[in-house]
Amino acid sequence: MSNLLVTGANGKLGRHVVQLLLEAGKDHIIAASRDTTKLADLAARGAEIRRADFDDADSLAEAFKGADRILIISTDALGSGQRLKQHLAAVKAAAEAGAEIVYTSMPKPDGSAVIFAPDHAGTEQTVIASGRPYTILRDAWYQENLLMNLPGAFASGTLYTSAGEGKISHVSHVDVARSAAAALSKPSTNDILTLTGPELLTTKQIAALASEITGKPLAVVDLSDEQLAGGMKAAGVPEAIIPMLVSFDTTTREGGFDILTDDVETLTGRKPEPLRAFLEASKSAF
Repeated sequence: MSNLLVTGANGKLGRHVVQLLLEAGKDHIIAASRDTTKLADLAARGAEIRRADFDDADSLAEAFKGADRILIISTDALGSGQRLKQHLAAVKAAAEAGAEIVYTSMPKPDGSAVIFAPDHAGTEQTVIASGRPYTILRDAWYQENLLMNLPGAFASGTLYTSAGEGKISHVSHVDVARSAAAALSKPSTNDILTLTGPELLTTKQIAALASEITGKPLAVVDLSDEQLAGGMKAAGVPEAIIPMLVSFDTTTREGGFDILTDDVETLTGRKPEPLRAFLEASKSAF
């Protein structure tokens, strides 16, 4: 029996991974979070609860003691370099604990136009340099991310984009959770895997598919990055996040998400959920 620790256990991904590991019932599961008061339900199901604050190195050292493998889930502390500092502190503590490391990253982080890509690239480099066995999971964009823009697009009848003909393969949150649980449940062999859905689609193809499923028209208007940013500002999108949102389209256009793998199926034994299934299940939101 191995001691498997999941950071960010109160987050959506972390909680799901812990639940999957508990259901498997093969290992001792440690659920770690900055706020342990929100993990009572996981404790009731048999998880050991530990406090792990990525801004508190001492808490990480204590939390990681005795863990054989640690899933380091990337934090949401974007901006000002805080996120990378947090990640590096967690990697350092995991290495000092003698644990194997599983880390959630993003596709092609080196040279990506995504504003926070350097956080992932820097963390990956540190994981590899730690000397500990590792598995890096480069998670494609979640299907659920489409809920941030498709409902508004359908409301107006128009989807504005600067992604051009760039392709992307959205992956389901469930498939990522299953993959992370599977990766944490076996010895790491210094792998870098990219978790994608089963098909690559352009923004126009995604819009057409969503339109077909909902029965609602949706026109796609191509813009430059500058025009897209201006439109977001005019629509009231908080200025602080506009560069990040635009960088997603830039990266798509430049091929930063143009990658398709069978890594989900290799890890889980299941084919990844197609985008059609997600859109059909979510069409009430559109």
